[in-house]
Amino acid sequence: MEVKMVGVGSQYTGTYKDGQGHYLDGSKNYKLTIPANPPVKDFWSIVLYDPQTRSMLETDNPYPSVNSELSDLEKNSDGSVDLYFGPKPPEGKEKNWLQTIENKGWFVILRIYGPLEPWFEKSWKPGEIELITE
Repeated sequence: MEVKMVGVGSQYTGTYKDGQGHYLDGSKNYKLTIPANPPVKDFWSIVLYDPQTRSMLETDNPYPSVNSELSDLEKNSDGSVDLYFGPKPPEGKEKNWLQTIENKGWFVILRIYGPLEPWFEKSWKPGEIELITE
């Protein structure tokens, strides 16, 4: 159920699958683009989870997450942010990388804090998770 409260609370969306419909695999490398101007009053975050425990994915980072407020993310020239997921960071993309665990599935949740009208209108949407290498 979704209650429309513009600028208040939070809204979540998540996926277990990439843009081609395949389950996310911790042995592979993926990319997700967060388009420019996310419709947030406060901030957005991405968190990785373990599908078996539904707890945060246990990686070398105790908090397998990034957020637009606290993380030192590199933005693209158009204001979008490319996030990378995989067992090892792509060279030069370490700031925008979240570690996955080889031979283990995972899922991701995008949280929007203080969602604004474009979120509810669906005129702004996050990109699909794209497989970049096996």
